[in-house]
Amino acid sequence: MRGGEGVTARHLTAGDELPPLEIPITRTLVVAGAIASRDYQDVHHDAESARQKGSPDIFMNILTTNGLVGRYITDHFGPTAELRRVAIRLGAPNYPGDTMVLTGRVEEVDGDTATVRVVGANGIGKHVTGTVTVTVPGGAAVTVTPSESPA
Repeated sequence: MRGGEGVTARHLTAGDELPPLEIPITRTLVVAGAIASRDYQDVHHDAESARQKGSPDIFMNILTTNGLVGRYITDHFGPTAELRRVAIRLGAPNYPGDTMVLTGRVEEVDGDTATVRVVGANGIGKHVTGTVTVTVPGGAAVTVTPSESPA
């Protein structure tokens, strides 16, 4: 189920896999995400400044990543899904020219609550891991956990 079909509690089962979401990391996405979140650190928009600070290029900020993780969950669970909690950790940077692939897996279902493990990986490793709690139609709450497991 994707793209607004939505998922209810009775459709959730431990072991369910969410379909992957591929996100091309463009220079525009990195810069626009930083500006939209009012993160004016030069490492998110000025390649030369980023290189002077030891990075090969500009890189995505955590707030943009946070939004993309949220999008992944709401794309799967539908337009009525409500994010309740987002707790993420960054790993390998997202640089322009790469692709981040978000994947998820329902780890457990307890009544109206489910825990889902999610990984956002790119060409150099895991970019994001963490937990998102989302309420889905029918009163079900789902927790999405970007994975800590090996890629």
